[in-house]
Amino acid sequence: MNNVLNQMAGWFERQQRILPWRENPDTYRVWISEIMLQQTQVVTVIPYFEKFIARFPTVQALAQAPEEDVLLHWAGLGYYSRARNIHRAAKIIDQAGCFPSTREGWLEIPGVGHYTAGAILSISLNQPEAILDGNVERVLSRARRVSRMKGDSFYKERLWRLSRIVVERAFDLKIPPRAANPRSCARRR
Repeated sequence: MNNVLNQMAGWFERQQRILPWRENPDTYRVWISEIMLQQTQVVTVIPYFEKFIARFPTVQALAQAPEEDVLLHWAGLGYYSRARNIHRAAKIIDQAGCFPSTREGWLEIPGVGHYTAGAILSISLNQPEAILDGNVERVLSRARRVSRMKGDSFYKERLWRLSRIVVERAFDLKIPPRAANPRSCARRR
């Protein structure tokens, strides 16, 4: 497995796309990008992300903005509950004085689920946190020959466990979690 992880990390370093939230992967930018990427293709998100960050460069600026302004800068991206959740969450984070630093902390933030919490922590804070989306499922189920049987309620649980194993093993090998998450080997739309 160690050789595969090193190959995966090398592939990521050579093939990763240049994305505005990767250039400066601070927690705020990664959080905003991950919320925008929910149900939306990367190519669509990039100009919205840049416009949004230009208007709301910090969590404090976002927290202090009127909701109408947040919705205006989200307009056209769809799924407006994401914008409302980001705005509510910014107020919570601003009031706390810092971003959550644990999965449990992120799960208390509006609009953040297990995948998003893991992505934020692994990308911005270099924590060995697992993620599981359709791309990761595909990579892991093929690599480890995990198949979904009719009525199999443990399929996702097994894949989450495998994702955790991959990221933790890579972290032990000094491979950054953002390069080791199985998502890195799957082209995200």
